[in-house]
Amino acid sequence: MRILAVDTSGPYAGAALMEDGVVTHEIAACHGLTHSQTSLPMIDQALAAANLTPADMDLFAAVTGPGSFTGVRIGVCEAKGLAHAAGKTIVGVDCAAFRFEGGDLPERVLPDDALPLSEFLSRLPKEEKCLFLGDGLKVHLPAIRQALGDRVLAAPANMAYLRATSACVIAEKRADEAVEPMALEPTYLRAPQAERERNARLAQSGGE
Repeated sequence: MRILAVDTSGPYAGAALMEDGVVTHEIAACHGLTHSQTSLPMIDQALAAANLTPADMDLFAAVTGPGSFTGVRIGVCEAKGLAHAAGKTIVGVDCAAFRFEGGDLPERVLPDDALPLSEFLSRLPKEEKCLFLGDGLKVHLPAIRQALGDRVLAAPANMAYLRATSACVIAEKRADEAVEPMALEPTYLRAPQAERERNARLAQSGGE
């Protein structure tokens, strides 16, 4: 099975190809350009390096969030467009708290939610070590260590960012959950900032 995965949910934009369980190409970058400038060239580079086209894929995958509102939508729309044009299905992969057992699909530990850090940490399973990764790790690691002590495992820099190859692996295991491209939607846990600011202005003007 050939899979093309796209991830633009965080500061890193990434694209990856996997064929029959083997990663054949991975590219990621975080250098200040917007994902709309970098992700499509990455996809083109991955396909060109493998001498493949979108029509050669069996399955597409996109990280649906949570993450940057605009970033998530860019990657999801790109993957949906490619899958739709190729007449293939797509799998959505989301980011959250998971427990890995037996090398199979991870078990979700917490439901998706937008929480203050302290509340999120308080909800994690007690007495278990927890591995943290992601673009917020550098900023929040001191507070995480203060709250959880020696239960904290911090991913090293080369493993701390979200990877499109991980989306490939998960998509392969979830191939039976694939949907038609137009059915896939981003995972947003709160309204966009512009909408929140608008609602706040409306609430303020209504109170005057």
